[in-house]
Amino acid sequence: MDQDSQFDVIIIGAGVMGSSTAYQAAKRGLKTLLLEQFDFLHHRGSSHGESRTIRTTYLQPHYYPLVIQSFKLWKEAQAQVGYEVYFKAQHLDMGQFNDPTLRAVIENCHKHNIPHQLLNDQQVAEKFAGKINLPENWVGLTTEHGGILKPTKAVAMFQTLAYKNGAVLKDNTKVTDIKNDNAGVVVLTASGETFRGKKCVVTVGAWANKLLKRISGVEIPIQPIETHVCYWRIKQGHEGKFVIGGDFPTFASFGKVYVYGTPTLEFPGLIKVAVHGGRVCDPDKRPWGSVVMMNELKEWIEGRFGGIVDSSEPVVKQSCMYSMTPDEDFVIDFLGGEFGKNVVLGIGFSGHGFKMAPVIGKILSELVVDGETNEVDLKHFRIGRFQMASKI
Repeated sequence: MDQDSQFDVIIIGAGVMGSSTAYQAAKRGLKTLLLEQFDFLHHRGSSHGESRTIRTTYLQPHYYPLVIQSFKLWKEAQAQVGYEVYFKAQHLDMGQFNDPTLRAVIENCHKHNIPHQLLNDQQVAEKFAGKINLPENWVGLTTEHGGILKPTKAVAMFQTLAYKNGAVLKDNTKVTDIKNDNAGVVVLTASGETFRGKKCVVTVGAWANKLLKRISGVEIPIQPIETHVCYWRIKQGHEGKFVIGGDFPTFASFGKVYVYGTPTLEFPGLIKVAVHGGRVCDPDKRPWGSVVMMNELKEWIEGRFGGIVDSSEPVVKQSCMYSMTPDEDFVIDFLGGEFGKNVVLGIGFSGHGFKMAPVIGKILSELVVDGETNEVDLKHFRIGRFQMASKI
């Protein structure tokens, strides 16, 4: 094996998590290889599209420090590359006052001293000039820690910074196996190319179990889910009310349907409003199916926006993948077994990890170099929390 095929770390999967990890590893001086099975910036996974929400309001307390650190790291990265991927906005959470998820979010705001306002339905209408209408028994929780991230642009940013720091990037290179050896790992590809690395990081999203079953016989309970984002037409004369940079927030609505959305940014005259959810699928045999809970979503739009957003049909629908764990917490850990600490996992981001990609990349690179991280207590993300059986 020639010297060009030997690396300190090989990262498999060049979505936002893998690309962020490649940047962090290369910045630390590691000889880094980033592999992607499809074209770079493809639309078959979880890291493409035009917008993602960033927010600090979580019901689980362990995410708050990760998001706060990510705000800082997003700004640092975009300053280095020379263009913006983060656009600031307020954030609004809404739901019935006694909704357990919303109550947990409010409690976390108190626990972490997050500046916030808890508003009744009339106060929400006043704050947002009548653009958002809540039922009488609902409340709104507003914070200044919100905004939009540009996904495809962000992945390109991390890949650019990784390359500028010396990383090698290869797309259309499907990994078929990872073998353990005394000096690290050997990565085998469908084309017959072989690469040797001291360590390996797996960030393959919805393809996690397909790869892990092949290399270790272990199946982690991560379900690939096909989900959709929808864009709705704002009625003529009202378009300016929803534009990013004004007072309209990113938002999430708790209840029987979890609805989320963003101000107008990518498509003039349209607003993104979607359901957090989807259908289980094989990522290699996508159904490209219909939007789940469409009737409930239309009803929500009609009720919350008072008829100034056309709720008859979305004018743009985009499909992407979630990689869902049973508890919707991430998987950040060593694969273990015969691989010990040579293979690091960053998978199962469950439809809410994108905002934390900068700090996840930092954590994964620390696990490669140091075998540990001080960014977060990994007990929430260990694979040991699942009951797993070997499939071999």
